[in-house]
Amino acid sequence: MPPTRKSPLSYVNRDYRDRLNTEDLTSTLVSVGQTDLQILAERNLTEEATHLIVQYRNQLERYISCNPLFLKALAPFPHDPLAPPIVKEMIAAGKEAGVGPMAAVAGALAGYVGRDLLAEHGCREIIVENGGDIYLKRNRDCCAAIFAGSSGLSNRLGIRIVKEKMPLGVCTSSGTVGHSLSLGQADSVTVLSPSISLADAAATRIANEILEVGDIGRGLELGKSLSGLTGITIVIGQNIGAWGDIELIQLT
Repeated sequence: MPPTRKSPLSYVNRDYRDRLNTEDLTSTLVSVGQTDLQILAERNLTEEATHLIVQYRNQLERYISCNPLFLKALAPFPHDPLAPPIVKEMIAAGKEAGVGPMAAVAGALAGYVGRDLLAEHGCREIIVENGGDIYLKRNRDCCAAIFAGSSGLSNRLGIRIVKEKMPLGVCTSSGTVGHSLSLGQADSVTVLSPSISLADAAATRIANEILEVGDIGRGLELGKSLSGLTGITIVIGQNIGAWGDIELIQLT
């Protein structure tokens, strides 16, 4: 059975969104069904983002109605050449990470919405956050804070991301925070990848393996073995491990 997990109030209420230092961007909150996005861009994008969320949710829901095993799969799902692109991307991410395709759903939705807003709606910069999974494209260097629940390191460390590395997926999974299924006990596993769907699936897979502090090294080695990741941080209690193109900075 999965361990009993806590959901700090800051996650349940998503008040971590209030801590974003993005005065130069306009914040848009868009919710459709279970999808709850915060979008930051040069202007309000409620109408455009709502249309895109409905479009991609409809694709997923129609596929699941015809393939109900897709929804509950905890292992890689077979490739389906007839699936819509967002489903194919989730299947591929799950296969690489060794998890079910729904482990990539939050990242996939954030990525598809973010890419379409950049390509089709005149946006030059975009941040799309979906429950801690972030599609990031800024024209300046920025910092992503690490939220790790009740850990003393939560919101005290951040990852510096240079503009040349974007667009980038920054995805976090936790065994102690939030509602998503995790079999581990890490306070946070944050993964960076140009593919946000892969970052989401990989964060889930690595977090599943972290049951105690001694598992941090094994989790980093697992992440290194997955093709397409550029950086990983793991937090459990007061302990942190990192691998890859990661520059940690102290936050005040």
